[in-house]
Amino acid sequence: MPLQQGSARARQRTVLLVGIALLLAALVLAVVLASLLTHGRHEVSPKMLQWKDRGTTKNLQEVVLGRCYNYITARHPELGDKDCLKIWESLKDAFIYKNPCNITPEDYQPLMELASHPIPCNKSLFWSKTGDLVHRYTKSNQNFLTLEDTLLGYMADRVSWCGDPSAPGINYESCPKRNECESNPGSVFWKMASKMFAEAVCGVVQVMLNGSVEAGAFRSSSIFGSIEIFNLDPDKVSEVHIWLMQNIGGPQSESCSGHSIQRLISILEERNFKIICEDNYRPVQLLQCVHNPDHADCRLCTNST
Repeated sequence: MPLQQGSARARQRTVLLVGIALLLAALVLAVVLASLLTHGRHEVSPKMLQWKDRGTTKNLQEVVLGRCYNYITARHPELGDKDCLKIWESLKDAFIYKNPCNITPEDYQPLMELASHPIPCNKSLFWSKTGDLVHRYTKSNQNFLTLEDTLLGYMADRVSWCGDPSAPGINYESCPKRNECESNPGSVFWKMASKMFAEAVCGVVQVMLNGSVEAGAFRSSSIFGSIEIFNLDPDKVSEVHIWLMQNIGGPQSESCSGHSIQRLISILEERNFKIICEDNYRPVQLLQCVHNPDHADCRLCTNST
């Protein structure tokens, strides 16, 4: 009997040890699987792909808030009821912790509603391939404003942002370009802001295009050609004035009679707009000549005695 009891205890110990060993093995396997799964998530994280565009602007919150407060207090005090903190939070919520290739217009809708404001009639100025010149002009002539002169555009001009599903939720290293994925934070934002700007304008509308671009001054693929032109309201906009500016020193690739400008005029006429096109609109050309006073193209800008 004692011998049988000893054998039973030995078998129990063996079963217990085997059970403990199996439990330990299961725990080790669980840890290994968890590690592999976590590692796998890191490998497919958008941040690990190293996008080709610059990352989120450093101190983005401070930059956006500073610009917002400056805009509503110093530049346009009539907009003093805007809540800059809410505007910043709505911008952050649109992209933080999100895959930067899966941004939707709905992500930005709260921001658009918070930051929108009326656009004075006859003052709107659209542009394509004339960014530096058109903004020098609006700074010198307060009678016109571009998208970048609105609250939305002023806050976002020349800054970048994108999120990442992993902590801290913002990618400061790189963000995707449009050719990497079209639904990235910057592209979706500017498309929505451009659409809203075009829908809001009234009266006479101006557009500054570059007549020195070899491929043509008007491009259907540009934001102006694909979004803004089709969101102008014929019931609110009376005329469209095209300013076709050529670079000082050329080349003079296109005039108002050029192929791409005629295509633009045709599109506008089909939407029942009145159009005026002017080569080298003189007030803007004078501004060009401030930086090139001795160039032959600027001789007409001086009075001879």
